[in-house]
Amino acid sequence: MKEWKKTIKNLAWKWRCVLVTVPSITVLLIGLNLTGSLQIFEFAAFDQLTRLRPQKPVDRRFLIVGLTESDIQKLGTTILSDELLANLIENLKKYHPAVIGLDIYRDLPEEPGYEKLVKVFESTPNLIGIKKVVGNHNDSPINPSPILDKFNQVAANDLPMDADSKIRRFFLYLTDQEGKIVPSLGLKLATIYLENFNIFPKPSVVNSEYLQLGKAVFVPFEKNHGAYVRANAEGYQAILNYRSPENTFQQVSVTDVLNNHISPELVRGRIILIGSVAESKNDLFLTPYSSKIIGIPEKMSGVEIHANITSMIISSALGEINLIKIWPEYLEYLWIFSWSTLGASISWKWRYSGGFSQFSGESIIGLFAASAGLVCIRYYGFLWGFWIPIIPPLLAIWLSAIAITAFIAKTAGYIREVFSRYLTDEIVANLLENPDGLNLDCQRRKVTILISDIRGFSAISERSEPEIIFSILNIYLARMTEIINEYGGTIDEFIGDAILVIFGAPTQKDDDAERAVACAVAMQMGIYDVNAKLKDLSLPEVQMGIGINTGEVAVGNIGGNKRSKYGVVGSNINLASRIESYTLGGQILISKNTLEAVTSIVQIVEQKSVKIKGFAEAITIYQVIGIAGKYNLFLPAISEKFVALSQAVPIQFAVVDGKEVSKKLISGSFVKVSASCAEVKSDYLVNSMSNLEIHLLNGNLQQEKMDYIYAKVTGEKEDRSGFYIHFTAVSPEVENILQTWVTANS
Repeated sequence: MKEWKKTIKNLAWKWRCVLVTVPSITVLLIGLNLTGSLQIFEFAAFDQLTRLRPQKPVDRRFLIVGLTESDIQKLGTTILSDELLANLIENLKKYHPAVIGLDIYRDLPEEPGYEKLVKVFESTPNLIGIKKVVGNHNDSPINPSPILDKFNQVAANDLPMDADSKIRRFFLYLTDQEGKIVPSLGLKLATIYLENFNIFPKPSVVNSEYLQLGKAVFVPFEKNHGAYVRANAEGYQAILNYRSPENTFQQVSVTDVLNNHISPELVRGRIILIGSVAESKNDLFLTPYSSKIIGIPEKMSGVEIHANITSMIISSALGEINLIKIWPEYLEYLWIFSWSTLGASISWKWRYSGGFSQFSGESIIGLFAASAGLVCIRYYGFLWGFWIPIIPPLLAIWLSAIAITAFIAKTAGYIREVFSRYLTDEIVANLLENPDGLNLDCQRRKVTILISDIRGFSAISERSEPEIIFSILNIYLARMTEIINEYGGTIDEFIGDAILVIFGAPTQKDDDAERAVACAVAMQMGIYDVNAKLKDLSLPEVQMGIGINTGEVAVGNIGGNKRSKYGVVGSNINLASRIESYTLGGQILISKNTLEAVTSIVQIVEQKSVKIKGFAEAITIYQVIGIAGKYNLFLPAISEKFVALSQAVPIQFAVVDGKEVSKKLISGSFVKVSASCAEVKSDYLVNSMSNLEIHLLNGNLQQEKMDYIYAKVTGEKEDRSGFYIHFTAVSPEVENILQTWVTANS
């Protein structure tokens, strides 16, 4: 049970930002959606999908008889007289249409020919007239033809408009001022036509209040229907699934019918709609196809819209097309929540690969892929008749990603404030993955400590101006920091020219010791880059020694509330420092504990037993020249060629203990030298690994304060007549003399 709770805790912490961001963004977007702020954008997406989907072929069950501008010119009138209208209907009747829809008001006579029109109305049972049921601030309700009303051959031609004045819905039924239910023109024409297929309106088995025609069940439109917010849901409405933008239906002009210039096959058995298509009649409406970025929006005539409505009802009843359906609100909310989860998860998954204040490349690709997937789902869902919300989930993806990025940037700022500049992004990332990662109280932990130091830097400092020292340190520390970060080390401190690096704190890995040794080899190889820059700037070149030790230390924040630092304390730090003090320029020395952790891949060239101050027993230290495995780093081999001096050079030297130079001067002489080493003859034997300050007694150099040699004793001669030294720092003047000796005696 405890392990299970710990797993849940770790998982919750690992995804903590996602767990907070997703519900927050979801609630925000649901709130925005409920205010109607996103409605216009969802409409635009609906219109675009309507335009992009494959268009259906011409519905040959229909024929539109349109009053065109040409008809108006030929007939000399903008209004069809009753006589012209009677002739028009008579000419159509003789070809036996299935039903005729008259989308022209005839509440009042339009002489001449009223009596003739009455007779035509009375003798045409499949003729449906119109009335305007709903009035508005511009128009009042318009009564139907009293003749057609008497025979119940009247339907409503009202069209509900959205907030942007487009027609995306239609009425199935309306209730007039007398409380009478009036079917829409499209429904009336469709039901008459579908009687030929023995399909009649009936209550749905799903819900008795829903209208069912054949295979189609019409779910009533509600005021918060899909993307709609507080829309006018008067009457029985549904979403209009248009057939196509233009050439949806075959069309002939009024004068063609009056002059009998049409084929009987265009009329026989078809649904005929008569109405105005002339622009001057102002019976034109905006539709989803009117959404053009450039140019004047195209409008569709009212008679064409009614033809689309009728076609849609018939096609859906026969199972030819799908009605446009919406999801219940809880599914829409879950839909937004799901995409918010995806967007947040993508950003959280790859949050550190691009740094802490920007989207990573993986995140950008993932977010665009998610957005593309959403668009595809929306598109293919629309083809199947589903109006799936796209704007809220699209915003959910990107707002969640932005929220995650903002959180990471803020958190990283806090972490960097705590850790200053010594942590890599990877280490910060690992800290944040651990629920106890920000707990920086004192902890005992096994770490590997790396300490590096420039050999003879004190002598260089004494000889150089502060600005020069500053430049050398900046070049050196900048390159070393790059390498340390590359290998995941934590820079605990810069101590002058020394660097204290920890592997294993604040985050611990199985390969801490391996990375420490590999880092040390890379640092020694990086000195070549440092010296190349120093040489270009005519600055003194440097050499570095590195000591490494592995062991337990106490790690945590040291200090108070106003000022503190992350540090390490323990004897193993002191041991690493002592090991480093034995190094020569270019050397890497490690302890036995470190060797045991890397023994399978490290290359050792020498080992020594040394007695370290502060430790009761002697310890063995090992010189590393390379590390194999995945690192595959090896230092180049350097061979020292000694030359015997034709005449021994007298010297005086003093032992350096820590930073203090002994006042006791000891005599000796150089008998052999190389570019960086020498053989000293002396009756006084100095312990191996001791540091010496040496003065040449050749000429007057010993009198010059700025001429110096610092060296480390590397071993005794077999006959105990002297010892060998390795130069750690020499002045330029002495360096020239040594080079002269080597050249002259070669």
